[in-house]
Amino acid sequence: MTPGNNGASTPEDDDPFGYLYADGQANGAQPPSGGYGYPNSVNRVRAVGTRQYGQQPQHAQTAPYGQVPQQGTYSQPNAHYAAPETLPGGAQTAHHASPAGGGGRGGRGPNTKGLLIGAIAVVAAVVIGIGVAMLGGDKDKDKASDEVGTDPTQSQESKPSPSKSKAGESAAELPTIDAKALRLGGAATLAQDVKGAESDGGIYVGNLNQPGSSVTWTVNGIPKDGIYTVFARYSTVDEDQEMTLTVNGKPFGSKLNMGNFTGAKDGDFAKGWTNTYAWPTLNKGTNTITVSCQDGDKCNVLLDQLWLKAGQVKD
Repeated sequence: MTPGNNGASTPEDDDPFGYLYADGQANGAQPPSGGYGYPNSVNRVRAVGTRQYGQQPQHAQTAPYGQVPQQGTYSQPNAHYAAPETLPGGAQTAHHASPAGGGGRGGRGPNTKGLLIGAIAVVAAVVIGIGVAMLGGDKDKDKASDEVGTDPTQSQESKPSPSKSKAGESAAELPTIDAKALRLGGAATLAQDVKGAESDGGIYVGNLNQPGSSVTWTVNGIPKDGIYTVFARYSTVDEDQEMTLTVNGKPFGSKLNMGNFTGAKDGDFAKGWTNTYAWPTLNKGTNTITVSCQDGDKCNVLLDQLWLKAGQVKD
């Protein structure tokens, strides 16, 4: 046997595509006139290189529904396929062209009015939010400004401004002590020849301008731990004075300012009566408060009374 000729052929030995090759054609292979293997099948087999693409067939064939013409090209629609919408009862597909100018709602264009209203609403909400935040910040700022200065500094403790308070005004709140009830130390003595003292009998403490001179007040009945204001009523002339304030055995602040707030001169102590204050922290119960003349102090004063008020006050 020779290639392409294996003797008597049986159906299973036949090569249905032998006509596509040169040796098959040499042996007389011909393209079949019908389909393969089943009736009414479509014969789509062509010899290699014989199909022409993109050309219109010379004779268009119309095949019955469900069958394919014997010849055709890829540029022609496939007759055995039909889109669903072309069949009876098939889905209908409609294509609607948009009106000129675009936009919905009858071609009136985008709803710019709605967009404008939305934008204005957003801007208004932002402005309101900023306003609320600013108002809140102002309130916080006001609150903070109210709290500024509530804690006494060394200068506030030692250099108060003049006060017009009287001892009797605070008697109902916390104790007040007259000069004659104070414990005297050093060269300090009681006197009453200068007019204007408010202690009982017009008595005051003098001779405090000697180093080591002092007055001490042991005060009972402090209701709780905290900051209190200790007031001192005194008289001085000419230069401002300053003495040492000691609370429970510890010097408080730099010095107790005892300035000549009335401007009295020429030894006129009767015109020099005024008040000063400091803001020490006291303990609940009993405390000791001492005013003394230490080295470097200026102590040319007459001391009349001491009294207390709760918190940080100036009069």
